[in-house]
Amino acid sequence: MLVRAITAPGLRRWCRGRRGAATACFPLGRALLGVRGAEAAVFLQGLLTNDVTRLLAEGDAPRALYAHALNAQGRCLYDVILYRLHRSTAEEPHILLECDSSVLDSIQKHLKLYKIRRKVTISPCPDLSLWAVLPGDASSLPKCADQALLLTPDPRTEVMGWRLIAKKGANLSEIIPGSQVGDVQDYHRHRYKQGIPEGVKDLPPGVALPLESNLAFMNGISFTKGCYIGQELTARTHHMGVIRKRLLPVSFPEPLPAAGLPEGAEILTAAGKRAGTFRAGGGELGIALLRLAHLGEPLCIALGAHRPSPPLTIGAR
Repeated sequence: MLVRAITAPGLRRWCRGRRGAATACFPLGRALLGVRGAEAAVFLQGLLTNDVTRLLAEGDAPRALYAHALNAQGRCLYDVILYRLHRSTAEEPHILLECDSSVLDSIQKHLKLYKIRRKVTISPCPDLSLWAVLPGDASSLPKCADQALLLTPDPRTEVMGWRLIAKKGANLSEIIPGSQVGDVQDYHRHRYKQGIPEGVKDLPPGVALPLESNLAFMNGISFTKGCYIGQELTARTHHMGVIRKRLLPVSFPEPLPAAGLPEGAEILTAAGKRAGTFRAGGGELGIALLRLAHLGEPLCIALGAHRPSPPLTIGAR
């Protein structure tokens, strides 16, 4: 199966194609966890790759940050987006943490393991709903969405639109007039097209490395903050400047089999050398960890014994 990476020209064409289209809102199956208390930001600062104290800054503090929680070996455990709910430094810090719903219990245990005696409360938020918003035009979004708990640009990249948090059952057409509820599979296809990983299938816990997963390109890491779990290997890799593999968007000449491809399926060169691993996908799009040295070669995925896929092409779209 031919695979090809989708690069900047493809992104520009997509952005032009969205102009004038109705705003699409996609319901996400990700979970929200509340972290609240005087030491909330300081507590998360030692566990995550980004500088969480920016959420406490006076003035123009960001409403959202992207980050990874790593293990001691510097490998990704959880990909998270943090949302600032407190409106000023005078209020008690209140941060929402978005994560893959399948690891909600695991991440709660992880946080409570390091909480010790910090003045922090950690609790899930089942009464809230999370939406991805892809506007046809930025001007189509309301300047103030009264029914939304929070409406903010996606902190990873502009082409991923906005994130909306509202009470469950809220009327989206009142929050964003003229918006339409979209098929979440279209959201994932859009994500794959941009090469944006999200969740445990794209970032297998204890396997994925943050810099190979393009964390620096998605505004998800600070190289100037203090220590955090997994920092040593990440900082050393960054300062050496040698990254031989990266997560890349890939496309196939035909849709994937109905049963999909097995997670971690090997991607091979024409000569049979290992070029990377397939992570996840849908339709004719997917995301894969590829060795950069093989990007100019035709690649294929073995679909079974003696049955290679059609070649995958990696290149500009």
